[in-house]
Amino acid sequence: MKWQTLAWTVAFALTCTAPANAAELLGPGVISTGLQETSAALSPDGQTLYFMRSDFAEKDDTILVSHRHGKRWSAPEMASFSGQWHDSEPAFAPDGKRLYFVSNRPVHPGDRPLVAEAGGRHFAGTNLWYIERQADGRWGEPQHVDGALNDGATLYNPSVAANGDIYFSARRPDSGKLYQIYVVHPASSGYSPPQRVELGDISHNRMDPCIDPRGRFLLFAGDEGDSLGSADIYIAFRQADGSWRKPEHLGGDVNTQSLENAPALGPTFGELYVSSNRQEDVRFPKTHDTVATLQQRLSSPLNGSRNIWRVDISNVLRAHGIND
Repeated sequence: MKWQTLAWTVAFALTCTAPANAAELLGPGVISTGLQETSAALSPDGQTLYFMRSDFAEKDDTILVSHRHGKRWSAPEMASFSGQWHDSEPAFAPDGKRLYFVSNRPVHPGDRPLVAEAGGRHFAGTNLWYIERQADGRWGEPQHVDGALNDGATLYNPSVAANGDIYFSARRPDSGKLYQIYVVHPASSGYSPPQRVELGDISHNRMDPCIDPRGRFLLFAGDEGDSLGSADIYIAFRQADGSWRKPEHLGGDVNTQSLENAPALGPTFGELYVSSNRQEDVRFPKTHDTVATLQQRLSSPLNGSRNIWRVDISNVLRAHGIND
């Protein structure tokens, strides 16, 4: 297999009713670089992008922001609320008035940063926070989301529906040995207790939920037994009784033999962003490298780091009766 452009053009076996269209690398060299970029969050007008950039080990996560100018994205800047703590996984509320994210920052001033523990290993913990748009158009100060959803400090990838429901992935007492997806509903005093989203056997790891604003379908990363790589993107459709149908593996260019995760919907119908570490294939003998060409290739977006890709899944949605 050989790359001819920065778009991934090889289609894999299809298990959904219809294929997704060809994937396109987002902002090569500007948004997607030789570092790790994940978790795209597009504003409702599609003109502002928040995303996470980190080291390969993801021990140093920071949220950046870029603005669209025509067909180009501006050089990313530090998000106004990020740069000091382990901040990651931004997600807009559908109306654009709030931006949610997770962070290890202290819940109360003077506290120590959050730390989580799993399997005897300690790492940066995560609680859910948000910033809210003020009357003058600027963002307010970060606000902690209080409630049981933050128990255990291992909450990841928030996703917000139009009715205020918040979906996220976490390890909780009823998640088994792996991560599962949970939902909380707005209540008179904050949010309801987290409820596990029933998607099948909990021996399957399920992370990074992305809820359709109207709640008609749910995307997530995991392996339902037919993943092409270590994790792929799946979609589950809500049934008339409110339950979820069996998750379907997305075909086309959404998934590859590499890692795919962190699905996020864009403002255009069927617009999906995913993070993937797909890379250019190297064949031997290769064109003789110089130090300069080797350095350029190894530091390019296709060096095996995670990047953000855009793909169109409108065909999949229409095949399931969703047209807007």
